[in-house]
Amino acid sequence: MKEVELSKQKTTHKKVSTSVLLGAAFLMATSSIGPGFLTQTTVFTNELRASFGFVILVSLILDIFAQMNIWRIIVVSGLRGQEIANKVFPGLGYVLAGLIVFGGLAFNIGNVAGAGLGVNAMIGFDVKTGAALSAVFAIIIFLFKEASKIMDRAAQIAGGIMILLMMYVAVSSAPPVGEAVIRTFAPTQLSIFAIVTLVGGTVGGYITFAGGHRLLDAGLKGTESIPQVNKSSITGIAVTGIMRVLLFLAVLGVVTQGFILDADNPAASVFGEALGTVGLRIFGVIMWAAAITSVIGAAYTSVSFIKTFHKNIVKYEHYVIIGFILISTLVFLIIGKPVNILIIAGALNGMILPIALATLLIATHKKSIIGDYKHPKWLTIPGILVVIAMGILSIMTLREQILLLLK
Repeated sequence: MKEVELSKQKTTHKKVSTSVLLGAAFLMATSSIGPGFLTQTTVFTNELRASFGFVILVSLILDIFAQMNIWRIIVVSGLRGQEIANKVFPGLGYVLAGLIVFGGLAFNIGNVAGAGLGVNAMIGFDVKTGAALSAVFAIIIFLFKEASKIMDRAAQIAGGIMILLMMYVAVSSAPPVGEAVIRTFAPTQLSIFAIVTLVGGTVGGYITFAGGHRLLDAGLKGTESIPQVNKSSITGIAVTGIMRVLLFLAVLGVVTQGFILDADNPAASVFGEALGTVGLRIFGVIMWAAAITSVIGAAYTSVSFIKTFHKNIVKYEHYVIIGFILISTLVFLIIGKPVNILIIAGALNGMILPIALATLLIATHKKSIIGDYKHPKWLTIPGILVVIAMGILSIMTLREQILLLLK
């Protein structure tokens, strides 16, 4: 009888672990696949054509090493990013949390706006009405006691729908797949700015911590969890990569036929050109799914960065998350899209990755944080290279953005 009970316990544990791993992976992936993701990929594909495949390849490699380093160190230590930062250098955790929350709040305003645009394209509602309804949907999720499980399932369903619809559009636009494959490894054009933008948009700011913090909240910690962490982080990057490639092919198929994209809404014009009115409706579904999951991911992860600072934040975590979503929505409804804040936040978001990754890599040399765990060199060395490259390029980007604002 005891053997049967133990067998059931093991089976249950396996199912829970699989659900948690997929939930963390899709939370990270869908957080990165927001309105900006759709626009960036469309614009850069239009600019670089088939050579954009190389940019995707390089950015995915950088993403993998950034994500695997950060997730592994978080889970092995059993501490959140801000807690690790405070142990590495007292006060640094508060600075990192401030950057994450500011960046998450600013970008959530854009995510709410994107959700409104998605509803508008789907059923014709006014953008602000669509944004308000979408915010209500996100808030309802966090009113449930099992909000984390619902969030996991919502991210997985939304991710699956986006991939299937994007696959349909990519096939319908009849892209030159052969040329895309060749140029992925032998590009004729190259844009460093595009690589930095994609890396920052995929694992920058709050996004890089979304899955790691979700795994901690689910109780996954310690060196015995490393194989699961690796699987979950790579799955998240793979989902993001699949979406990026499918969108790239869809846009490539349209622009190689000579179609000029609409500068005001380039992503929507691709879908409209490929499939007409049906394409615009599909764009609406993808835009809404991308935006609403980003709203949820940004709110959840941003609050996870401050909840260790006071016991009441932990106690009323769901209400704090709801407040975060409400503030984002109200700013959009009252002011509109605050371009200046979004620009500065974008530059800061790019800087968060090298700061966070450098801090966590330093933490691997402190026994008080990770105990006897030895971080492998095959992760440490690429991690250091990502820190150096993204640090230099992010500072250059921030400087340019500030100069533009001062003009």
